[in-house]
Amino acid sequence: MKTAMKLIALILVFAMALCVFAGCAKSETDTTPTEAKKDDTPATTEAVQADDSDSAYVLDKGTLVIGITDFAPMDYMEAGEWVGFDADMANAFAAYLGVEAQFVEIVWETKTMELDNKNIDCVWNGMTLTDAVKTAMETSNAYCNNAQVVVVRSDVAAQYQDIDSIRDLKFVVEAGSAGAEQLDALNIPYIEADSQADALMEVAAGTSEACVIDLLMAGAMIGEGTSYADLTYTVALNSEEYGVGFRKGSDLAAKLNEFFAAAYKDGSMLAIAEKYGVQESLIAQ
Repeated sequence: MKTAMKLIALILVFAMALCVFAGCAKSETDTTPTEAKKDDTPATTEAVQADDSDSAYVLDKGTLVIGITDFAPMDYMEAGEWVGFDADMANAFAAYLGVEAQFVEIVWETKTMELDNKNIDCVWNGMTLTDAVKTAMETSNAYCNNAQVVVVRSDVAAQYQDIDSIRDLKFVVEAGSAGAEQLDALNIPYIEADSQADALMEVAAGTSEACVIDLLMAGAMIGEGTSYADLTYTVALNSEEYGVGFRKGSDLAAKLNEFFAAAYKDGSMLAIAEKYGVQESLIAQ
């Protein structure tokens, strides 16, 4: 009887030992994959972040899509191609990145939305570096000086030589432009046009008495020897600087600054500026 009891006790002890051993083995097996997974996570996250940069996105698709409007001497059509100081510089920057430049006409007022929706990759069109622009976009260093000027018919220009004299004029300006911002600041009413070129046409046609456009555009588009020989500019409403805008947080702004510095140093930026008559406005990089 005692022998039987001892045998049963030994069997129970042996069974318990097996259970303990199996539990330990299971615990070791479960822990190893979990620890390995944790070790892999940071490397995977870093890879995703690296691939998520704006430059990687542009390089992957092989094109830099540039949002523009018809705005001589910065961007305008000639022989079926976009040319101008900004267009030529954009083409050179795309080549610097190793991609193709693609130009897309946009409605100026929706430029930030076009960027954020990735319909375009940058806004490169004589864009004034206003506080609103710098808040909404990642911007490059300034590259050109400019001003917003009032354009009227030459035969009445002598009457409009200061701010007070222009207050009762019927203005047209490009929607969302720096010119519109200047008139808003002066509490001068206006109607909106889709582009500065359209605003000029309205003044030339007599449907509006005045418009506000960029000084660089005025120098190229109005006065003797141009299509608008009977128009001139009078009052300068401000002084400002041009820059290029990218999506907020984009690393392409820094790459463009590097390109600007190199192009200014080797003289190619000045050569393009001289080609379009904007060399006096060029800002050293």
